[in-house]
Amino acid sequence: MMSRATRIIALALMLLVAGCASTNPKDPFEQFNRAMFEFNDAVDQAAVKPAAEVYRTVLPSFVQTGIYNFFGNLGDVSTALNNLLQGKLADGMSDVMRVAVNTTFGLGGLLDIGSEAGLVKHREDFGQTLGAWGLSSGPYVVLPVLGSSTLRDVGALPVDWAADPWRYTTPVNARNTGTVLRILDLRASVLDASNLIEEAALDRYQFVRDAYMQRRESKVNDGELSKSVYDEEDTSTSGTPAFPATSGQSGQKTPSDASISQSQNDVTAQPSVASTEKQ
Repeated sequence: MMSRATRIIALALMLLVAGCASTNPKDPFEQFNRAMFEFNDAVDQAAVKPAAEVYRTVLPSFVQTGIYNFFGNLGDVSTALNNLLQGKLADGMSDVMRVAVNTTFGLGGLLDIGSEAGLVKHREDFGQTLGAWGLSSGPYVVLPVLGSSTLRDVGALPVDWAADPWRYTTPVNARNTGTVLRILDLRASVLDASNLIEEAALDRYQFVRDAYMQRRESKVNDGELSKSVYDEEDTSTSGTPAFPATSGQSGQKTPSDASISQSQNDVTAQPSVASTEKQ
């Protein structure tokens, strides 16, 4: 039986095939994507963002840090697998060591002992692995609820979800509660960044799209950005420069992982809403 998140993806792809294409070569599904962007933004403004604001205000900072570290430790499992699949053996083994150290000496991952010990935190997913293997990203796609993605990364999502240890947590009510905490913690970590987008961007959709595509390319190439159509000026709409493609490599919270899509992608696609992020 298909999961709820898989059904969302299937529905989105059917709508894409049904003819929601535009003449913009940089974004052939722009009409569909803009509609999904507005839908996701409405959900965020009505429910996710207010809840994240309460979460950040009510919970002590050390509790938030523990939640972030705990789910970050689970994410290191998938990161280790993907680094090994990409042939980055040193990084992969470092990730394995992070999981072992943080799980055993960090109270199940609540403490990030690995970063203190000099084990750099990496962030990899199966979409990046496919990109490292030479598969092009394909067009930009905004999925309902799940947020920004590409055709390549949509195909990678089921693998990412299957590699997420939290997916197999029992009982189900504990898993669901943890998933809600995971979403709120990620969304809370990028509240300031998303507020900046809302205030500064002339065309938020274009801003998020271009920043997301640049960041994904940077992550696939381990920080190296090659010239692409997304680096050129868009003559069809007016917007603002994208976020720089940077990535935090310590155990500290960094908003760059989710801010480029108002947290819609990393907050709800990695891991997925059914599982988050996707993380």
